[in-house]
Amino acid sequence: MAKRIALLTRARQREALRMALGLILMDDIIDVYILDRNLEDTEENSTNIETMKDMDMNIYTNLRANDGLQYLSSEEIAERLLEYDLIIPY
Repeated sequence: MAKRIALLTRARQREALRMALGLILMDDIIDVYILDRNLEDTEENSTNIETMKDMDMNIYTNLRANDGLQYLSSEEIAERLLEYDLIIPY
């Protein structure tokens, strides 16, 4: 049975996005949360985000300035985290 996994990142975004893409190989449901910071504007991050969207992964942020990502308030994120089997802070 597929597990629901939340990956939370602030500072190490490049590695977290790369790791999230690797986790989908296990056929689990992976949601990514970019918290409290702007998504770093790098070619690698853009490619990873595009790939995640192509793979129907959910990418959330609690910062409205992160265009192209689904905004949720910190309170909404806290409520959603209760639904996951595993939470990975990265």
